[in-house]
Amino acid sequence: FQRELCDNLRMTIIPQNAFQGMNNESLTLKLYKNGFEDIHSHAFNGTKLNQLILKDNKNLRRIHNDALRGATGPDVLDISSTALESLPSYGLEAIQVLNATSSYSLKRLPPLDKFSSLLEAVLTYPSHCCAFRNLRTERQNLLFSIFDNFSKECESTMRRPTNEMLDDSNSTLLWSAERKMHPFGTDYESSPYSYSTIFDDSEMAGFDFEYDFCQPKVLTCTPEPDAFNPCEDILGYSFLRVLIWFINILAITGNFTVLLVLLTSHYKLTVPRFLMCNLSFADFCMGLYLLLIASVDAQTSGQYYNHAIDWQTGGGCSTAGFFTVFASELSVYTLTVITLERWHTITYAMQLDRKVRLRHAVPIMLGGWLFSIGIALLPLFGVSSYMKVSICLPMDIETGLSQAYILLILVLNVVAFVVICACYIKIYIAVQNPELVAANKDTKVAKRMAILIFTDFTCMAPISFFAISAAFKVPLITVTNSKILLVLFYPVNSCANPFLYAIFTKAFRRDFFLLGSKLGCCKSRAELYRMNYFSAYNSNCKNGGAATAPTKASQA
Repeated sequence: FQRELCDNLRMTIIPQNAFQGMNNESLTLKLYKNGFEDIHSHAFNGTKLNQLILKDNKNLRRIHNDALRGATGPDVLDISSTALESLPSYGLEAIQVLNATSSYSLKRLPPLDKFSSLLEAVLTYPSHCCAFRNLRTERQNLLFSIFDNFSKECESTMRRPTNEMLDDSNSTLLWSAERKMHPFGTDYESSPYSYSTIFDDSEMAGFDFEYDFCQPKVLTCTPEPDAFNPCEDILGYSFLRVLIWFINILAITGNFTVLLVLLTSHYKLTVPRFLMCNLSFADFCMGLYLLLIASVDAQTSGQYYNHAIDWQTGGGCSTAGFFTVFASELSVYTLTVITLERWHTITYAMQLDRKVRLRHAVPIMLGGWLFSIGIALLPLFGVSSYMKVSICLPMDIETGLSQAYILLILVLNVVAFVVICACYIKIYIAVQNPELVAANKDTKVAKRMAILIFTDFTCMAPISFFAISAAFKVPLITVTNSKILLVLFYPVNSCANPFLYAIFTKAFRRDFFLLGSKLGCCKSRAELYRMNYFSAYNSNCKNGGAATAPTKASQA
């Protein structure tokens, strides 16, 4: 029996018992292109539903959890092109076909055990198909739980010669009937796997051993997940979940400590200190990005398919993407400026009139901030996108403009690396020439910072290599494996820089203990640093102006 009701925009609800007593036979309800907004509890009470078609009800936002209570079925449910945000929690067990295309508001699915009979799902989002990938039907689960070695029986059945199975129609029917009742032996009484000892005659009706088990129906779901969004959690690997927490906590605490000590120090804000503050802030932002990714991964672990749409299309992923692009670009820019400043200081150590002052460094870094913010904002305005992958990196290269954006970032990073290499080659040449060396401290600083910069860019090299290949649409690594680079290489500099550039230096330790003394701790160590500082200052004053230039160069 079929009932059709369509193109009635004045009907906004389906009330309780709306179809009760209509017919005792199987019913197909076609309720499409109406003005429905809400379907009440027990709306289909008393019906035996074969198909329930609710497609193209564009204002339908809610189906009560008990809307299908009191009804049998439906076998087919079509809610495509509706505004539904959730499915009812009751009545989904009988559904074999679910159509939910263009249902963009349906971002979460009910518990999977509700779909015990589902065979086909046509959905809106690929991530939802991940939920059904390993879902078996209720009948398959029952058979698997009872018979452990059905697969061997299937193999022996499939190996039977065709002439034995198809001698004539009578023998075939007889053999088939025997197989149904005695799949593991011809002796009905002695077979421990006899169907009749497990199933009632009504449950056996229509069951065929070869078709229902040896060739079982497999749940199909479309659209299938793509290479950018595989069926996995945000981080994918378990060991990455541990590492990312260790790295992001280290990055946040280390860089916050550096910022706190440098900004509260009573010593003069020099150019190196100013640049170090900028580098620490950039790396601190990278730590925030990792913290955000790790937190969302912990909250959605095992059920990311139900949160993927909210996360990737929401403000959280856009915020995380902005933080990581801004932080990485500002960090690379600042490292380049630090290297150029060191090269300039070493090369022109004896020419104080050419010394880089704070008034020079501020506009240089202001330009870096504006550039980094601009680059990070572009994906929010349609140039590439942070929504492409779960880790919120701008991996969208579908358009020529998006591809050019990714290539621009990568080329600029490569140029920065070349500049840094060139500067430190010159610095090494300078420290080998005694005539150009201003002080022994400069030599140590130059060597130490060269190691630091090369270490930083060695970590970035694999990321740049794989990213450039992907930008030319020749990916050499999957999104799953790229997450290893994200955790092991991409943020390592952010947690290492504060220690290598600041915390392990004597000047920082002095500032740290002096700050601690103000808070009532480490007073003896702070006093020792004060005495050493004043001793060095008095010694410098006694030596006169000749020592002034080298001292300032070494401080830089």
